Amino acid sequence: MPRILEPRHRPSSLLVAPAALLLTAFLVPGLLILAGQGEPAFNGVDTQWQALIFTLHSPFWDQVNAFLNWLGYVGVLILEVLLVAVLLLWRRPKMALFSALAALIALGVTQLAKAVVGRDRPEGAKVLTDTGSYPSGHVSATAVFLMTLVLLTGKLWFKLLAIAGILVMMASRTYLSAHWLSDVLGGACVGVGVTLLLWVPFMKICIQENLSAVTSPMWQARASRRQPAEGQPE
Repeated sequence: MPRILEPRHRPSSLLVAPAALLLTAFLVPGLLILAGQGEPAFNGVDTQWQALIFTLHSPFWDQVNAFLNWLGYVGVLILEVLLVAVLLLWRRPKMALFSALAALIALGVTQLAKAVVGRDRPEGAKVLTDTGSYPSGHVSATAVFLMTLVLLTGKLWFKLLAIAGILVMMASRTYLSAHWLSDVLGGACVGVGVTLLLWVPFMKICIQENLSAVTSPMWQARASRRQPAEGQPE
């Protein structure tokens, strides 16, 4: 049976550099929007994208994106809790801690940025919205969850699936007029950036934890305890 969890070692520079670039790409637009007193700082590109995505509206895609709206908020929260629970069940508490911390830190950074930047959302949103528009919380949460799975599984195919999942959520948030294009880009940057940066101190201990759990699986330990000691009568 193939292993599900195979976190791989990467040089810290290959994690820190992309994380720093992504977080910078998240901070700079936020500062530009803030300097513009909440008005869209990239109005041309943002409004052109909104006009393009509006041409795709149909009852079918409305239903699909209504589901994605639920999935990117309540759904991701449920999946995060299940992931932590499964990792604990599989005796990988450090991986569980990494998963929980990545989600909580990204959530905190996202909500803080929303409150500080205070960007107005596009008009005519098809779903209920709460706080500021920049960055997208749905995209940030989705990016954290999928990037966490990429790092823990170490599978190339899952990396491709994660990229597709993030892009789908980005398109969905603009389709629903809940966010500008720059909002969803910022959400993806903060989600992936936080996860990569947190993986730097967790990488070695998670890899070691996984190796230890693989070499002594729980079912094998229980089976050995049930077997009578060699040379002893049953």
